[in-house]
Amino acid sequence: MLSPVTDADGAPFWRYAARGELRVQACADCAEPRFPPRPCCPHCQSFGSEWRPVKGHGRIWSYVVPHPPLLPEYAARAPYNVVLVELVDAPRIRLVGNLVGRAGEPLGSLPPDRVRIGARVQAVFAPGGLPQWVLERP
Repeated sequence: MLSPVTDADGAPFWRYAARGELRVQACADCAEPRFPPRPCCPHCQSFGSEWRPVKGHGRIWSYVVPHPPLLPEYAARAPYNVVLVELVDAPRIRLVGNLVGRAGEPLGSLPPDRVRIGARVQAVFAPGGLPQWVLERP
């Protein structure tokens, strides 16, 4: 499994994910959620932030099924899906991930023809805390 590259702004996202929690950064002053995490609110320019839990329900907003040639770490796993999920309780937030049949399944475990824009999905976590997505109605 590939590990995420973290920075100081995004590290809390990965700490919460390792505990099985999906959280997004929000401005401590205007309450606007933001992703990806960053030091300053793009709406009010405040440097205050907090990490709010989200339910992890969403809809597939877009997706792609990459095929080789790819980076060597991914080429042997292709084809697989990469989904962009719009969160129900934070609709301006879109998270990138993979749609799988069950938590912890590898890339490519769900046939590409099962992925549909608008499909309802739920966040799950692979061992180690990597967020993944499963169909709410398989």
